[in-house]
Amino acid sequence: MRTGEPLPAVGDVLTALATGLWHWDTATELVTVDAEAARLLGLPAERATLTEAQARARLHPVDWNEIISVVGLAVTEDTLAEVRIRIMDERGLVVRTVRSRSKPSYDADKKSFRLIGTLQEVTEPTPGTPAGRTAVTGDWRRSREAFLLDAGRALAEARSTAEVLRVAAGLSMPGFSPDGLAVFGVEGDRLTIIGHHGQQPGDESPFSHMSLETDYPAAEVVRTGRAVYLSSPEAYRSRYPVTWPLAQRFDRQSWAFLPLTVAGRTMGAWMAGFAYPVAFTPDERSVLTTVARMLAQALSRAGLAESERELTDGLQRSMLPTLGPEIPGMTIAARYVPTGGGLQVGGDWYDMIPLPGGSSRTESGGGRFALVIGDVQGHDVRAAGLMGQLRIALRAYASEGHRPDAVLSRASRFLNGMTYGDDPSDTRFATCLYVEADPVTGVLEVARAGHPDPATRKADGTVLARRTAGGLPLGIDPDADYPTTRIVLEPGETLMLCTDGLIETGGHDFETGWKRIRTILESHDGDLEELADALVQAVHGPSSHHTTGPLADRREDDIAVLLLSRQGHDSDDTVTSPSLPVRRTMLSVAQAEPERVGVARQQLRELLHDWSSADQVDSAVLLLSEMLTNVLVHTDADALLLAEVRGEAGERRMRIEVTDTSDDLPHKRRPGELASSGRGVMLIELLADVWGVDPRGEGKSIWFELYESPDEASA
Repeated sequence: MRTGEPLPAVGDVLTALATGLWHWDTATELVTVDAEAARLLGLPAERATLTEAQARARLHPVDWNEIISVVGLAVTEDTLAEVRIRIMDERGLVVRTVRSRSKPSYDADKKSFRLIGTLQEVTEPTPGTPAGRTAVTGDWRRSREAFLLDAGRALAEARSTAEVLRVAAGLSMPGFSPDGLAVFGVEGDRLTIIGHHGQQPGDESPFSHMSLETDYPAAEVVRTGRAVYLSSPEAYRSRYPVTWPLAQRFDRQSWAFLPLTVAGRTMGAWMAGFAYPVAFTPDERSVLTTVARMLAQALSRAGLAESERELTDGLQRSMLPTLGPEIPGMTIAARYVPTGGGLQVGGDWYDMIPLPGGSSRTESGGGRFALVIGDVQGHDVRAAGLMGQLRIALRAYASEGHRPDAVLSRASRFLNGMTYGDDPSDTRFATCLYVEADPVTGVLEVARAGHPDPATRKADGTVLARRTAGGLPLGIDPDADYPTTRIVLEPGETLMLCTDGLIETGGHDFETGWKRIRTILESHDGDLEELADALVQAVHGPSSHHTTGPLADRREDDIAVLLLSRQGHDSDDTVTSPSLPVRRTMLSVAQAEPERVGVARQQLRELLHDWSSADQVDSAVLLLSEMLTNVLVHTDADALLLAEVRGEAGERRMRIEVTDTSDDLPHKRRPGELASSGRGVMLIELLADVWGVDPRGEGKSIWFELYESPDEASA
């Protein structure tokens, strides 16, 4: 070329130098190569666009992983990425080695890499020679650092011994990857095989349970805590002639045995075997030593975690009961989910207790049982221990035949005595809900100690939160009283008892969490076991991570849930029974509990949640308030509310009835303009479709009915 002539095109120069160009975009997952680069990859010498999978198929798998590591490091350091790549043919044989140099860039928006680089064939040195011991990449230090960073991250994320071994088997060391690995442990005075890779199943038998006094490299490493490097079969045979025949059949050329040391104690040994000679230069020994240390730490963590899981799983199985034999006419399901971190058993528990038969409190006598659910404060070993003792105490008191209020009173005194005199800053209490059930009549007697109220699901899917009388949590006051509330579980209905973990998991407060649970209860159509799974899945499944509540930073809690279903008239064990278009609720309001008028209003609104006319619902709530208030103000008796909804949607009838033991009948009055009372009967006449007063043998019952309009239902 003469002076002053234009320079040749870059492509022509690169072709003359047998250098190809390639472009890789991880966003599109496409690799574009020119004719020379295609030839070097073993493809026809023409420009082509390949998928990542097609390009990867032409490269040695170890080198592909190294490309990923080197590219990430080059982006971080804003340098060139240089790596040697072995090109494979269709039979998996290496046909040539090329050197790639590229300038990678990272797109933060697309979270992808773009690389533009060159490929040039090089002569690969023979492994084991001085030239072969140079770095596979152009920069040994950068390649080693990238490998160690990846290895450390992968081992740190492994959660079990099996995962640690899988990670160790997949490690691709820069320039001298082993083709066989084995991890040895120690039991007493003998070696054990924790895991191995690169050998056939059964090949580990001669090395398992080998005495530590045996003339074998791994045994010597465990005894002395010092690594053993054998760079050739001759070195192995001369140093360990007794055990050389055991290693000879694997046809390897070099071995490295390194101690697995944690906190100054050698817990085992790691063997790396190589199919070609390795000189074990200081750089190579440094990499092997670092990997051995990380492997020892990972195995120690995994072993400790597995021991804790085995211990806590056993503790959980021993503390959480089975639900016992089937109960005629009723079905029970339960779930317990431990908190996500720390001890896998906390303070939540549930129990089912057969009660002594022949009681005069029910006509059925035998067959009665009790359901208990509770939560001891805390998520530590002490909470789990107190939970176990309290559960045993409750079972003992219930088995003696005590009433629900007496069972909780004795349990509170027991827990108070257990924690009395302890550190005041570590005082513990427990919430508890105790339900005594008669499977024949469906009568439930409920006593509550600071625990969330139960809920019932009607046969048609209507869900009611059953407000019950309650006392202080167990253990606070040894003389606390626990009043009993009686409710009836009708055929086709389901009772749900749960701890606050089911409601508040995922950062929810009680209100938002209850809405989430209520939706599951109302919409579910299946048997009781499926409903229990659906409730747990709603708060722990994938969707729960996208519907966190306003308290997302709150620590997660244990979950216990207990479901009791009374079978419908068709003896179907499913949760729903659409053939029963009747829903009913009953509630007592004592003279000393005027606040339960508000509970009654809420119960009625829940019962009428799908009523077509909102005005009629408001009217029913207003009339109910008037009827209950009249009983509390004008008599000395308690009031009993019975609310029923019958019929098909759009043609239903609601009947609200309030009963008391007073013989004084209501009278229509003409209150003055400024009078504060006397309008109850007038309101009933104005708003109710039908109403009346029925004298009873002792007392009276005042009732009214409202009819649903088909036109409003269709609207």
